This record gives sequence, structure tokens and C-alpha cells, in this order.
Amino acid sequence: MSANFKFLLISIAFFTACNSDSSKENTPAPAPAPAATAIMPADSTKTYEQALVDNKKDPSCGMPVTAGVSDTLHFKNKVLGFCSTECKESFLKDADKSFAAVEFKK
Repeated sequence: MSANFKFLLISIAFFTACNSDSSKENTPAPAPAPAATAIMPADSTKTYEQALVDNKKDPSCGMPVTAGVSDTLHFKNKVLGFCSTECKESFLKDADKSFAAVEFKK
């Protein structure tokens, strides 16, 4: 082997060893991002403006929406306001029957 060829091989081996990043091997992988379809917990402190809903009273308990709306539901092209998530869940148990009794704003 010629001296130039040996020098070239040694140089390649040296640069390859220097360029390898061993710090990446010890770095933990980042935590995965939450899935886009994750269901977020309801914010029970959120309230909605009564002007945004189509009903006068909570269809489950009869409370006027002027007293406060904390949950809503889009149903049959209407936005229904409920005083609580529990009233909304009660409505959904028999939604068609409950919807027939809703008193809408004029």
C-alpha cells in the first residue's frame, strides 16, 4: 500500500469516528403528542349566552335559560341550552319525545 492510500484510509476512519454522535443514543425519545381525537373533559364552569340558544326553558327541568346556560346541544337544526350537563344527558335519553315538548323563542 502506498503512503497516500494509508493516509486516506486513516483520515476516513478518523472523520467517521469523530462525526458519530453518541449523545443521541442516550437522549430519551420525546413523549408522543396527544391524539387529535382525544375527548377533553367538559368545563363545568363555562357558561353560554342565552342569545345563542333557541329554547326559552331547559327542556329537562323547565328552568328559564335567562337563569343561565352551562351546556348546549345541536339537535334537529336547533341549538338547545341546558342548565347543566345532567339535564342535557336526561334530554338525550329520549331526545325525540323531549324535543317535541321544547318551548322555542319566537
